[in-house]
Amino acid sequence: MTSTTLTVRLPAELKDRLGELAERTRRTKSFLAGEAIGDYVERELAIVAGIERGLDDMKAERVVPHDKAMRRIRKTIDNATKTK
Repeated sequence: MTSTTLTVRLPAELKDRLGELAERTRRTKSFLAGEAIGDYVERELAIVAGIERGLDDMKAERVVPHDKAMRRIRKTIDNATKTK
């Protein structure tokens, strides 16, 4: 994978804590920052994709009204409780 440089402004305290983590884990600050940003981006992209799927479902009318969904959930819980 090809890497590139990105400049990021951090509060001084966060930079210091990143430096402490780097020392304690024997990793570079750049490595740790890259890992953190990568994890964040993947998580956020998954959230956005889920929201977009939900919006597509709404547009295609593949949704269940809240009250109907809650009735189904309560019925499932009641049935599970009765079988115990």
